[in-house]
Amino acid sequence: MEKIYQVDAFTDKPFTGNPAGVCLFSGKKPDELMQNIAMEMNLSETAFLWPEGEGYRLRWFTPGHEEELCGHATLSAAHVLWEQGLLKPDEQAVFFTRSGRLSAVKRIDGGIVLDFPAEPAREAAPPEGLTAALGLTGGQVLFCGQNRMDYLLEVESERLVRNLEVDFAALRRIAREHPFRGVIVTAKGPGAVVLEEGLGKKKRADRRFHCVSRFFTPEPEVPEDPVTGSAHCCIGPYWAAKLNEKSLLAYQASARGGVIGIAVKPERVELAGKAVTVLEGTLRV
Repeated sequence: MEKIYQVDAFTDKPFTGNPAGVCLFSGKKPDELMQNIAMEMNLSETAFLWPEGEGYRLRWFTPGHEEELCGHATLSAAHVLWEQGLLKPDEQAVFFTRSGRLSAVKRIDGGIVLDFPAEPAREAAPPEGLTAALGLTGGQVLFCGQNRMDYLLEVESERLVRNLEVDFAALRRIAREHPFRGVIVTAKGPGAVVLEEGLGKKKRADRRFHCVSRFFTPEPEVPEDPVTGSAHCCIGPYWAAKLNEKSLLAYQASARGGVIGIAVKPERVELAGKAVTVLEGTLRV
């Protein structure tokens, strides 16, 4: 029987960050089975991996389709491999994916560093109705760009990012005419943010974040992704150029929240984050 886990990524505390399923297979399984398991897990992403060559084949499924790139599920997969002793402490996790060769290059300060492709956005006009669907006026948007997956909008304040109220029905209509995976809304970061929310409690930490963001999708199953590693392949190059920094600390300001360290390199981005396993089980199918 195959093993399955649920991991909270880009956090060191259960029930925060972004939850992902991780299925460890002994070999390749049918696509239909993987899609059905992802639908059963009902998480934003479930990672499926099995040994291949000198590493692992890695695929990501939402409840409705297969994805091209996913950061938090990759972080979760690497976390499980090390936690279960399938990788030596100083060994890299190598993954072969639809977005090429990815790797978890090292563990540092209790976290994991992922090596991902940079996905910079080029300036582009937003599709008609997009800013309105996000609850924004044109004057509040300082920049709009697009990469192969997403739109990126910089807005004038962190407060705007946190207080967005999105018309998801309108977002889905726009995506049918102008297909995109999601929309990143970002702003320059504040000196301190709420790191934990839940059960009526809030905790503030005096940490300086270079940028904050939220990530919205036209997918009914995942209208807002809690912490989106792959979006930071776009966020990182954008803010690195704007702030003249190579290393950034980013916060995704969803209800669950998550922290991502970013190191921007030529054509690559290193994403650093922590993860914690919250469930472990055995597949009986």
